[in-house]
Amino acid sequence: MSGAKQGRYLLELGAAMGAYALVLAGSIAWLQGVNPPQGLGRDALALSPMLPGLAVVWVILRQLRRMDELQRRVQLEALGLAFAGTALLTLGYGFLEGVGYPRMSSFVVWPVMASLWVVGLVLAARRYR
Repeated sequence: MSGAKQGRYLLELGAAMGAYALVLAGSIAWLQGVNPPQGLGRDALALSPMLPGLAVVWVILRQLRRMDELQRRVQLEALGLAFAGTALLTLGYGFLEGVGYPRMSSFVVWPVMASLWVVGLVLAARRYR
C-alpha cells in the first residue's frame, strides 16, 4: 500500500477517533453534571459516542477494501484469531463467574479483542514474509 493511502487512512482514523473521544468526554461530563437529562434524552446522550464510532467502522472498512489480496489475508487471519480467542476467553470467564468469580464488565471485551488482533497481525505477517 502506498504511503499516501496509508497516510490518508491514518488521518481519517485519527479524525474519527478524535470525534469519538470528544463526544464520549462530552456525554460523560453532561451525564455526570448538575442537571443531566432524564428518560430517552439520557439514553440518547449515553449512546451518542456510537455515532462517531460508526465513522471509525466506516474508515476501517474502507481501508480493508483498499488492501491487496495478501494484506486482506493477513487481516482475515488476525481477525479470526481475535474473534475466536475473545470468544474462548470471555466464555471461559463466564463459566468462572458461575462459581463465584466477580462479574466482568463488557468494556473488557474490546481491549481483549484488539490485543488478540495485534497478536494475530504479528503472527500472520511473520508467516508471509
